[in-house]
Amino acid sequence: MIDAELVEVNVFDNQRGGRAWTSAANRPTRLGSPTCRAAIAAWTAIGLVLLVLVATGCAQPAARPSPSAVTVAPPAPIRVGAVFPLQGNAAGLAGEQLKGVQIAADFVNADGGIGGRRIVLDVRDLASRDDATAVMAGLKSDGVSLVIGAYSSDLSIAASQAADAAGLVYWEAGAVADQLTGRGLPLVFRVGASGTNLGSNSAAFAARVLAPRLGATPGDLRVAIVNAEDEYARSVADAAARTAAEAGLSVVARASYNLSLPRWPALMSELSSTRPDVVILASHIPDGIAFRRAMLAAGLKVGALIGSTMAECSPDFAGELGQNAIGVFASDRPTGGFQPSALSPTARATYDRLATAWMSAGGAGSTPAPKEREYGGYGRDAQPGGSGNQSDSIKGPVEEGSAAAGPTEEGLSGFSAAWALFRDVLPGAVAAGLDPAGIAAAARTVDLPDGALPNGAGLRFSAGPATLGQNERAAAVIWQWQAVRSYTFVWPNTYATGSVAFVPLPK
Repeated sequence: MIDAELVEVNVFDNQRGGRAWTSAANRPTRLGSPTCRAAIAAWTAIGLVLLVLVATGCAQPAARPSPSAVTVAPPAPIRVGAVFPLQGNAAGLAGEQLKGVQIAADFVNADGGIGGRRIVLDVRDLASRDDATAVMAGLKSDGVSLVIGAYSSDLSIAASQAADAAGLVYWEAGAVADQLTGRGLPLVFRVGASGTNLGSNSAAFAARVLAPRLGATPGDLRVAIVNAEDEYARSVADAAARTAAEAGLSVVARASYNLSLPRWPALMSELSSTRPDVVILASHIPDGIAFRRAMLAAGLKVGALIGSTMAECSPDFAGELGQNAIGVFASDRPTGGFQPSALSPTARATYDRLATAWMSAGGAGSTPAPKEREYGGYGRDAQPGGSGNQSDSIKGPVEEGSAAAGPTEEGLSGFSAAWALFRDVLPGAVAAGLDPAGIAAAARTVDLPDGALPNGAGLRFSAGPATLGQNERAAAVIWQWQAVRSYTFVWPNTYATGSVAFVPLPK
Protein backbone atom coordinates (compact mmCIF):
# COMPACT_ATOMS: atom_id res chain seq x y z
CA MET A 1 0.00 0.00 0.00
CA ILE A 2 1.40 3.37 -1.03
CA ASP A 3 0.86 5.92 1.70
CA ALA A 4 3.21 8.66 0.60
CA GLU A 5 1.59 11.89 -0.44
CA LEU A 6 3.91 12.35 -3.41
CA VAL A 7 5.73 9.93 -5.71
CA GLU A 8 8.45 10.50 -8.35
CA VAL A 9 9.00 8.09 -11.28
CA ASN A 10 12.72 7.81 -12.26
CA VAL A 11 13.86 6.15 -15.48
CA PHE A 12 17.58 5.25 -16.14
CA ASP A 13 18.60 6.67 -19.48
CA ASN A 14 21.66 5.15 -21.20
CA GLN A 15 21.32 7.79 -23.85
CA ARG A 16 22.17 10.51 -21.36
CA GLY A 17 25.54 9.45 -20.11
CA GLY A 18 24.13 6.92 -17.64
CA ARG A 19 22.42 9.58 -15.50
CA ALA A 20 18.94 9.11 -14.08
CA TRP A 21 16.28 11.53 -15.12
CA THR A 22 12.82 12.11 -13.56
CA SER A 23 9.54 11.78 -15.43
CA ALA A 24 7.08 14.62 -15.92
CA ALA A 25 9.81 17.24 -15.70
CA ASN A 26 10.33 16.29 -12.05
CA ARG A 27 6.84 17.49 -11.14
CA PRO A 28 5.33 15.70 -8.11
CA THR A 29 2.16 13.66 -8.86
CA ARG A 30 -0.64 13.59 -6.31
CA LEU A 31 -2.09 10.30 -5.12
CA GLY A 32 -5.57 9.64 -6.36
CA SER A 33 -5.18 11.57 -9.56
CA PRO A 34 -5.61 9.73 -12.88
CA THR A 35 -1.96 10.14 -13.61
CA CYS A 36 -1.02 8.74 -10.24
CA ARG A 37 -3.42 5.80 -10.57
CA ALA A 38 -1.97 4.94 -13.97
CA ALA A 39 1.55 5.12 -12.65
CA ILE A 40 0.68 2.96 -9.64
CA ALA A 41 -0.94 0.39 -11.87
CA ALA A 42 2.09 0.27 -14.10
CA TRP A 43 4.54 -0.15 -11.25
CA THR A 44 2.29 -2.79 -9.65
CA ALA A 45 2.43 -4.81 -12.86
CA ILE A 46 6.22 -4.48 -13.00
CA GLY A 47 6.45 -5.61 -9.40
CA LEU A 48 4.42 -8.71 -10.07
CA VAL A 49 6.67 -9.67 -12.98
CA LEU A 50 9.76 -9.27 -10.82
CA LEU A 51 8.23 -11.41 -8.10
CA VAL A 52 7.57 -14.17 -10.62
CA LEU A 53 11.17 -14.02 -11.87
CA VAL A 54 12.56 -14.21 -8.34
CA ALA A 55 10.30 -17.12 -7.57
CA THR A 56 11.50 -19.07 -10.58
CA GLY A 57 15.18 -18.32 -9.89
CA CYS A 58 15.61 -16.28 -13.09
CA ALA A 59 15.93 -12.86 -11.53
CA GLN A 60 19.24 -11.07 -11.88
CA PRO A 61 20.24 -8.12 -9.74
CA ALA A 62 19.89 -4.91 -11.67
CA ALA A 63 23.35 -3.50 -12.43
CA ARG A 64 23.73 0.21 -12.87
CA PRO A 65 26.01 0.77 -15.90
CA SER A 66 29.16 2.65 -15.04
CA PRO A 67 29.31 6.20 -16.32
CA SER A 68 30.65 6.11 -19.88
CA ALA A 69 34.29 7.25 -20.12
CA VAL A 70 35.46 9.48 -22.95
CA THR A 71 38.21 7.52 -24.77
CA VAL A 72 40.79 9.60 -26.64
CA ALA A 73 42.62 7.61 -29.31
CA PRO A 74 46.40 8.09 -29.33
CA PRO A 75 47.77 10.08 -32.26
CA ALA A 76 48.50 8.01 -35.32
CA PRO A 77 52.15 6.93 -35.49
CA ILE A 78 54.53 8.23 -38.13
CA ARG A 79 55.47 5.28 -40.30
CA VAL A 80 58.91 5.42 -41.87
CA GLY A 81 60.04 2.88 -44.44
CA ALA A 82 63.43 1.27 -43.73
CA VAL A 83 64.91 -0.63 -46.69
CA PHE A 84 68.07 -2.67 -46.17
CA PRO A 85 69.52 -5.98 -47.37
CA LEU A 86 68.41 -8.33 -44.61
CA GLN A 87 70.00 -11.50 -45.98
CA GLY A 88 73.25 -12.51 -47.62
CA ASN A 89 76.77 -11.13 -47.29
CA ALA A 90 75.69 -7.55 -46.76
CA ALA A 91 73.17 -8.32 -44.01
CA GLY A 92 75.62 -8.12 -41.09
CA LEU A 93 76.87 -4.59 -41.62
CA ALA A 94 73.55 -3.41 -43.04
CA GLY A 95 72.01 -4.73 -39.81
CA GLU A 96 74.34 -2.51 -37.80
CA GLN A 97 73.16 0.50 -39.79
CA LEU A 98 69.52 -0.49 -39.28
CA LYS A 99 70.17 -0.97 -35.57
CA GLY A 100 71.43 2.61 -35.39
CA VAL A 101 68.28 3.84 -37.13
CA GLN A 102 66.06 1.85 -34.74
CA ILE A 103 67.85 3.23 -31.66
CA ALA A 104 67.28 6.77 -32.94
CA ALA A 105 63.57 6.01 -33.31
CA ASP A 106 63.48 4.49 -29.82
CA PHE A 107 65.08 7.60 -28.34
CA VAL A 108 62.60 9.94 -30.01
CA ASN A 109 59.67 7.79 -28.89
CA ALA A 110 60.98 7.66 -25.32
CA ASP A 111 61.22 11.45 -25.37
CA GLY A 112 57.56 11.83 -26.31
CA GLY A 113 57.60 11.30 -30.04
CA ILE A 114 57.02 14.02 -32.61
CA GLY A 115 54.08 16.08 -31.43
CA GLY A 116 53.06 13.04 -29.38
CA ARG A 117 53.25 10.73 -32.40
CA ARG A 118 55.47 7.67 -32.21
CA ILE A 119 57.84 6.69 -35.00
CA VAL A 120 57.29 3.18 -36.33
CA LEU A 121 59.79 1.67 -38.76
CA ASP A 122 58.32 -0.36 -41.60
CA VAL A 123 61.34 -2.57 -42.34
CA ARG A 124 61.55 -4.20 -45.77
CA ASP A 125 64.18 -6.39 -47.37
CA LEU A 126 65.95 -4.84 -50.34
CA ALA A 127 67.91 -7.79 -51.61
CA SER A 128 68.73 -6.40 -55.05
CA ARG A 129 68.63 -3.13 -56.94
CA ASP A 130 66.09 -4.81 -59.23
CA ASP A 131 63.65 -4.96 -56.31
CA ALA A 132 63.76 -1.21 -55.60
CA THR A 133 60.76 -0.17 -57.72
CA ALA A 134 58.47 -2.84 -56.26
CA VAL A 135 59.57 -2.13 -52.69
CA MET A 136 58.93 1.61 -53.05
CA ALA A 137 55.57 1.01 -54.71
CA GLY A 138 54.58 -1.24 -51.81
CA LEU A 139 55.55 1.35 -49.22
CA LYS A 140 53.67 4.10 -51.02
CA SER A 141 50.52 1.98 -51.34
CA ASP A 142 50.71 1.38 -47.59
CA GLY A 143 50.71 5.11 -46.89
CA VAL A 144 54.43 5.67 -46.25
CA SER A 145 55.88 8.95 -47.53
CA LEU A 146 59.45 8.72 -46.18
CA VAL A 147 62.08 5.99 -46.60
CA ILE A 148 65.51 5.53 -45.00
CA GLY A 149 68.14 3.10 -46.32
CA ALA A 150 69.95 1.31 -47.87
CA TYR A 151 73.57 0.64 -46.76
CA SER A 152 75.35 0.00 -50.09
CA SER A 153 75.75 2.50 -52.91
CA ASP A 154 74.49 0.08 -55.52
CA LEU A 155 71.25 -0.46 -53.60
CA SER A 156 70.97 3.16 -52.52
CA ILE A 157 71.30 4.61 -56.00
CA ALA A 158 68.49 2.35 -57.24
CA ALA A 159 66.35 2.83 -54.13
CA SER A 160 66.64 6.63 -54.18
CA GLN A 161 65.77 6.74 -57.89
CA ALA A 162 62.70 4.56 -57.30
CA ALA A 163 61.63 6.54 -54.23
CA ASP A 164 61.91 9.87 -56.02
CA ALA A 165 59.93 8.51 -58.98
CA ALA A 166 57.22 7.32 -56.58
CA GLY A 167 57.10 10.71 -54.86
CA LEU A 168 58.69 9.51 -51.62
CA VAL A 169 61.46 11.21 -49.65
CA TYR A 170 64.60 9.07 -49.61
CA TRP A 171 67.03 9.55 -46.69
CA GLU A 172 70.42 7.85 -46.98
CA ALA A 173 71.80 6.14 -43.89
CA GLY A 174 75.36 5.43 -44.99
CA ALA A 175 76.29 4.85 -48.65
CA VAL A 176 78.98 7.20 -49.99
CA ALA A 177 78.85 7.15 -53.80
CA ASP A 178 78.72 10.66 -55.23
CA GLN A 179 76.05 9.64 -57.72
CA LEU A 180 73.48 9.35 -54.95
CA THR A 181 73.24 13.12 -54.54
CA GLY A 182 74.64 14.01 -57.95
CA ARG A 183 71.47 13.60 -60.03
CA GLY A 184 69.46 16.62 -58.91
CA LEU A 185 66.67 14.55 -57.34
CA PRO A 186 64.68 16.92 -55.08
CA LEU A 187 63.48 14.26 -52.63
CA VAL A 188 66.87 12.60 -51.99
CA PHE A 189 69.05 13.53 -48.99
CA ARG A 190 72.29 12.27 -47.44
CA VAL A 191 73.59 13.31 -44.01
CA GLY A 192 76.84 11.32 -44.17
CA ALA A 193 80.00 11.73 -46.20
CA SER A 194 80.22 11.27 -49.96
CA GLY A 195 83.15 9.92 -51.94
CA THR A 196 84.02 13.52 -52.75
CA ASN A 197 84.26 14.29 -49.04
CA LEU A 198 86.68 11.42 -48.51
CA GLY A 199 88.87 12.29 -51.50
CA SER A 200 88.97 15.97 -50.61
CA ASN A 201 89.78 15.08 -47.02
CA SER A 202 92.86 13.16 -48.15
CA ALA A 203 94.30 16.08 -50.11
CA ALA A 204 93.57 18.56 -47.32
CA PHE A 205 95.35 16.28 -44.83
CA ALA A 206 98.38 16.03 -47.14
CA ALA A 207 98.61 19.82 -47.45
CA ARG A 208 98.05 20.74 -43.81
CA VAL A 209 99.66 17.87 -41.90
CA LEU A 210 101.95 15.79 -44.09
CA ALA A 211 103.77 18.58 -45.95
CA PRO A 212 105.37 20.09 -42.83
CA ARG A 213 106.22 16.63 -41.49
CA LEU A 214 108.02 15.87 -44.72
CA GLY A 215 109.86 19.18 -44.58
CA ALA A 216 108.02 20.67 -47.53
CA THR A 217 105.67 23.51 -48.26
CA PRO A 218 102.40 22.55 -49.91
CA GLY A 219 103.75 23.84 -53.20
CA ASP A 220 106.77 21.56 -52.92
CA LEU A 221 104.85 18.44 -51.92
CA ARG A 222 104.70 15.99 -54.82
CA VAL A 223 101.42 14.10 -54.93
CA ALA A 224 100.36 11.17 -57.11
CA ILE A 225 96.65 10.35 -57.35
CA VAL A 226 95.70 6.81 -58.40
CA ASN A 227 92.25 5.31 -58.93
CA ALA A 228 90.53 2.18 -60.12
CA GLU A 229 88.89 2.65 -63.50
CA ASP A 230 85.26 2.99 -62.57
CA GLU A 231 82.92 5.89 -61.98
CA TYR A 232 82.96 5.72 -58.21
CA ALA A 233 86.75 5.57 -57.65
CA ARG A 234 87.27 8.16 -60.36
CA SER A 235 84.91 10.61 -58.62
CA VAL A 236 86.88 10.20 -55.38
CA ALA A 237 90.18 10.79 -57.17
CA ASP A 238 88.78 13.82 -58.99
CA ALA A 239 87.78 15.34 -55.65
CA ALA A 240 91.29 14.75 -54.30
CA ALA A 241 92.76 16.41 -57.39
CA ARG A 242 90.50 19.48 -57.07
CA THR A 243 91.35 19.99 -53.42
CA ALA A 244 95.06 19.42 -54.11
CA ALA A 245 94.97 22.14 -56.74
CA GLU A 246 93.14 24.51 -54.41
CA ALA A 247 95.75 23.84 -51.70
CA GLY A 248 98.61 24.46 -54.11
CA LEU A 249 99.95 20.89 -54.01
CA SER A 250 102.09 19.71 -56.91
CA VAL A 251 100.17 16.85 -58.53
CA VAL A 252 102.88 14.99 -60.44
CA ALA A 253 100.79 12.02 -61.59
CA ARG A 254 97.19 11.00 -62.29
CA ALA A 255 97.20 7.25 -62.88
CA SER A 256 94.53 4.55 -63.08
CA TYR A 257 94.29 0.79 -63.41
CA ASN A 258 91.82 -1.75 -64.74
CA LEU A 259 90.11 -3.72 -62.00
CA SER A 260 90.14 -6.94 -64.06
CA LEU A 261 93.71 -6.61 -65.33
CA PRO A 262 95.61 -4.03 -63.22
CA ARG A 263 99.18 -4.53 -64.57
CA TRP A 264 100.83 -3.53 -61.29
CA PRO A 265 104.48 -3.58 -62.40
CA ALA A 266 103.82 -1.06 -65.17
CA LEU A 267 101.83 1.16 -62.79
CA MET A 268 104.56 1.06 -60.15
CA SER A 269 107.16 1.94 -62.77
CA GLU A 270 105.06 4.93 -63.86
CA LEU A 271 104.71 6.14 -60.28
CA SER A 272 108.40 5.66 -59.50
CA SER A 273 109.34 7.90 -62.41
CA THR A 274 107.37 10.80 -60.90
CA ARG A 275 109.00 10.50 -57.44
CA PRO A 276 105.87 11.24 -55.36
CA ASP A 277 106.06 12.23 -51.70
CA VAL A 278 102.42 11.19 -51.11
CA VAL A 279 100.17 8.72 -52.93
CA ILE A 280 96.40 9.15 -52.66
CA LEU A 281 94.63 5.94 -53.67
CA ALA A 282 90.95 5.49 -54.57
CA SER A 283 90.41 1.74 -54.72
CA HIS A 284 88.18 -1.13 -53.73
CA ILE A 285 89.20 -3.76 -51.22
CA PRO A 286 90.96 -6.61 -53.05
CA ASP A 287 92.73 -4.25 -55.45
CA GLY A 288 93.67 -1.87 -52.63
CA ILE A 289 95.45 -4.71 -50.83
CA ALA A 290 97.08 -5.76 -54.10
CA PHE A 291 98.23 -2.17 -54.71
CA ARG A 292 100.07 -2.07 -51.39
CA ARG A 293 101.69 -5.43 -52.10
CA ALA A 294 102.77 -4.20 -55.55
CA MET A 295 104.35 -1.12 -53.95
CA LEU A 296 106.40 -3.35 -51.65
CA ALA A 297 107.39 -5.70 -54.48
CA ALA A 298 108.53 -2.78 -56.62
CA GLY A 299 110.39 -1.12 -53.75
CA LEU A 300 108.36 2.08 -54.21
CA LYS A 301 108.92 4.15 -51.07
CA VAL A 302 106.89 7.27 -50.37
CA GLY A 303 106.39 9.64 -47.50
CA ALA A 304 102.76 8.55 -47.04
CA LEU A 305 100.02 6.41 -48.58
CA ILE A 306 96.45 7.61 -48.00
CA GLY A 307 93.54 5.36 -48.89
CA SER A 308 90.52 7.50 -49.71
CA THR A 309 88.03 4.68 -49.93
CA MET A 310 87.39 1.13 -48.91
CA ALA A 311 90.59 -0.92 -48.78
CA GLU A 312 92.59 0.90 -46.14
CA CYS A 313 89.47 1.14 -43.96
CA SER A 314 88.99 -2.63 -43.96
CA PRO A 315 89.95 -5.31 -41.44
CA ASP A 316 91.10 -7.34 -44.43
CA PHE A 317 93.71 -4.71 -45.25
CA ALA A 318 95.16 -4.87 -41.76
CA GLY A 319 94.67 -8.61 -41.38
CA GLU A 320 96.22 -9.66 -44.67
CA LEU A 321 99.08 -7.17 -44.70
CA GLY A 322 99.98 -7.32 -41.01
CA GLN A 323 103.15 -5.27 -40.40
CA ASN A 324 103.00 -3.91 -43.95
CA ALA A 325 99.79 -2.02 -43.15
CA ILE A 326 101.45 -0.04 -40.36
CA GLY A 327 101.82 3.63 -41.23
CA VAL A 328 99.12 3.67 -43.92
CA PHE A 329 96.42 6.34 -43.56
CA ALA A 330 92.70 6.01 -44.25
CA SER A 331 90.19 8.74 -45.05
CA ASP A 332 86.88 7.54 -43.71
CA ARG A 333 83.63 8.26 -41.88
CA PRO A 334 83.89 8.40 -38.07
CA THR A 335 83.49 5.25 -36.03
CA GLY A 336 83.07 5.06 -32.26
CA GLY A 337 85.81 6.04 -29.82
CA PHE A 338 86.95 9.38 -31.24
CA GLN A 339 87.91 12.39 -29.13
CA PRO A 340 84.85 13.78 -27.27
CA SER A 341 85.88 17.36 -28.14
CA ALA A 342 84.51 16.83 -31.65
CA LEU A 343 80.98 17.11 -30.24
CA SER A 344 78.90 19.85 -28.70
CA PRO A 345 77.75 19.12 -25.12
CA THR A 346 74.29 18.15 -26.36
CA ALA A 347 75.67 15.90 -29.08
CA ARG A 348 78.08 14.34 -26.61
CA ALA A 349 75.22 13.50 -24.26
CA THR A 350 73.38 11.89 -27.17
CA TYR A 351 76.50 9.96 -28.19
CA ASP A 352 76.93 8.63 -24.64
CA ARG A 353 73.29 7.63 -24.57
CA LEU A 354 73.77 5.86 -27.90
CA ALA A 355 76.91 4.07 -26.72
CA THR A 356 75.03 2.69 -23.71
CA ALA A 357 72.04 1.64 -25.81
CA TRP A 358 74.32 0.08 -28.41
CA MET A 359 75.97 -2.12 -25.82
CA SER A 360 72.60 -3.03 -24.28
CA ALA A 361 71.29 -3.99 -27.72
CA GLY A 362 74.11 -6.46 -28.21
CA GLY A 363 76.42 -4.10 -30.06
CA ALA A 364 79.27 -4.67 -27.63
CA GLY A 365 80.30 -7.77 -29.48
CA SER A 366 80.84 -5.89 -32.71
CA THR A 367 84.28 -4.48 -33.37
CA PRO A 368 84.26 -0.67 -33.34
CA ALA A 369 86.84 -0.53 -36.09
CA PRO A 370 86.01 0.44 -39.65
CA LYS A 371 84.89 -2.65 -41.51
CA GLU A 372 84.78 -3.80 -45.04
CA ARG A 373 81.80 -2.25 -46.73
CA GLU A 374 79.95 -3.43 -49.77
CA TYR A 375 79.54 -0.08 -51.47
CA GLY A 376 77.75 -2.18 -53.98
CA GLY A 377 78.63 -2.43 -57.61
CA TYR A 378 81.85 -0.74 -56.56
CA GLY A 379 83.98 -3.46 -55.05
CA ARG A 380 81.53 -6.26 -55.63
CA ASP A 381 84.34 -8.80 -55.37
CA ALA A 382 84.58 -8.09 -51.67
CA GLN A 383 82.98 -10.26 -49.05
CA PRO A 384 81.90 -7.94 -46.23
CA GLY A 385 83.13 -8.80 -42.79
CA GLY A 386 86.43 -10.32 -43.83
CA SER A 387 87.36 -13.84 -42.86
CA GLY A 388 85.44 -13.71 -39.63
CA ASN A 389 88.37 -15.16 -37.70
CA GLN A 390 88.83 -13.85 -34.19
CA SER A 391 92.51 -13.31 -34.97
CA ASP A 392 91.46 -10.73 -37.57
CA SER A 393 89.73 -8.48 -35.01
CA ILE A 394 90.70 -4.81 -35.06
CA LYS A 395 91.52 -2.59 -32.10
CA GLY A 396 90.59 1.07 -31.98
CA PRO A 397 91.69 3.85 -29.66
CA VAL A 398 89.62 2.54 -26.74
CA GLU A 399 88.92 -0.90 -25.36
CA GLU A 400 86.91 -2.98 -27.79
CA GLY A 401 83.43 -3.86 -26.59
CA SER A 402 83.34 -1.20 -23.86
CA ALA A 403 80.70 1.52 -23.65
CA ALA A 404 83.47 4.04 -24.39
CA ALA A 405 84.14 2.30 -27.71
CA GLY A 406 80.67 3.23 -28.81
CA PRO A 407 78.90 1.97 -31.91
CA THR A 408 80.48 0.62 -35.06
CA GLU A 409 81.00 2.88 -38.03
CA GLU A 410 77.83 1.61 -39.68
CA GLY A 411 75.85 1.95 -36.46
CA LEU A 412 77.02 5.52 -35.87
CA SER A 413 76.29 6.44 -39.48
CA GLY A 414 72.76 5.03 -39.36
CA PHE A 415 71.99 6.61 -36.00
CA SER A 416 73.32 10.05 -36.94
CA ALA A 417 71.37 10.13 -40.19
CA ALA A 418 68.14 9.03 -38.50
CA TRP A 419 68.63 11.30 -35.49
CA ALA A 420 68.96 14.35 -37.75
CA LEU A 421 65.81 13.31 -39.60
CA PHE A 422 63.68 12.53 -36.55
CA ARG A 423 64.86 15.29 -34.25
CA ASP A 424 65.71 18.19 -36.55
CA VAL A 425 63.63 17.74 -39.71
CA LEU A 426 60.30 16.03 -39.00
CA PRO A 427 59.14 18.41 -36.23
CA GLY A 428 59.36 21.24 -38.76
CA ALA A 429 57.32 19.27 -41.29
CA VAL A 430 54.39 18.52 -38.99
CA ALA A 431 52.49 21.66 -40.01
CA ALA A 432 52.62 20.50 -43.63
CA GLY A 433 51.09 17.17 -42.65
CA LEU A 434 54.37 15.27 -43.08
CA ASP A 435 53.85 14.97 -46.81
CA PRO A 436 56.98 14.46 -48.96
CA ALA A 437 57.14 18.04 -50.20
CA GLY A 438 56.83 19.35 -46.65
CA ILE A 439 59.52 17.01 -45.34
CA ALA A 440 61.91 18.04 -48.13
CA ALA A 441 61.21 21.73 -47.51
CA ALA A 442 61.80 21.32 -43.77
CA ALA A 443 65.11 19.52 -44.43
CA ARG A 444 66.37 22.45 -46.47
CA THR A 445 65.78 24.87 -43.60
CA VAL A 446 67.96 22.98 -41.09
CA ASP A 447 71.28 24.68 -40.30
CA LEU A 448 73.39 22.93 -37.64
CA PRO A 449 77.04 23.74 -36.90
CA ASP A 450 79.84 21.18 -36.98
CA GLY A 451 79.71 18.97 -33.89
CA ALA A 452 75.93 19.14 -33.52
CA LEU A 453 75.32 15.53 -34.58
CA PRO A 454 76.63 12.50 -32.65
CA ASN A 455 79.22 11.68 -35.34
CA GLY A 456 80.67 15.19 -35.21
CA ALA A 457 78.93 16.48 -38.32
CA GLY A 458 76.84 19.58 -38.76
CA LEU A 459 73.91 19.76 -41.16
CA ARG A 460 73.16 21.99 -44.12
CA PHE A 461 71.94 20.50 -47.37
CA SER A 462 73.34 21.67 -50.67
CA ALA A 463 71.00 23.44 -53.08
CA GLY A 464 73.40 23.09 -56.02
CA PRO A 465 72.11 20.90 -58.88
CA ALA A 466 75.26 18.75 -58.94
CA THR A 467 75.12 18.01 -55.19
CA LEU A 468 71.43 18.57 -54.41
CA GLY A 469 70.56 17.04 -51.04
CA GLN A 470 74.15 16.37 -49.94
CA ASN A 471 75.11 17.50 -46.44
CA GLU A 472 77.77 20.19 -46.84
CA ARG A 473 78.93 19.62 -43.24
CA ALA A 474 79.31 15.85 -43.35
CA ALA A 475 81.98 14.35 -41.09
CA ALA A 476 85.16 12.72 -42.40
CA VAL A 477 88.29 11.76 -40.49
CA ILE A 478 91.82 10.49 -41.03
CA TRP A 479 93.05 7.57 -38.99
CA GLN A 480 96.26 5.55 -39.24
CA TRP A 481 97.25 1.93 -38.72
CA GLN A 482 99.87 2.29 -35.98
CA ALA A 483 100.26 -1.36 -34.91
CA VAL A 484 99.19 -4.69 -36.31
CA ARG A 485 95.38 -4.52 -36.60
CA SER A 486 95.28 -1.37 -34.49
CA TYR A 487 94.34 2.16 -35.59
CA THR A 488 94.33 5.68 -34.12
CA PHE A 489 92.39 8.81 -35.10
CA VAL A 490 94.93 11.47 -36.10
CA TRP A 491 92.95 14.26 -37.85
CA PRO A 492 91.11 16.60 -37.55
CA ASN A 493 92.52 17.51 -34.17
CA THR A 494 89.08 17.59 -32.58
CA TYR A 495 88.72 13.87 -33.35
CA ALA A 496 92.33 12.84 -32.74
CA THR A 497 93.09 10.18 -30.15
CA GLY A 498 96.80 10.10 -31.01
CA SER A 499 99.48 11.73 -33.13
CA VAL A 500 100.65 11.07 -36.67
CA ALA A 501 103.48 8.55 -36.79
CA PHE A 502 105.50 6.55 -39.35
CA VAL A 503 106.12 9.48 -41.69
CA PRO A 504 107.87 8.83 -43.98
CA LEU A 505 106.33 5.41 -44.51
CA PRO A 506 108.82 2.81 -43.18
CA LYS A 507 108.61 0.62 -46.29
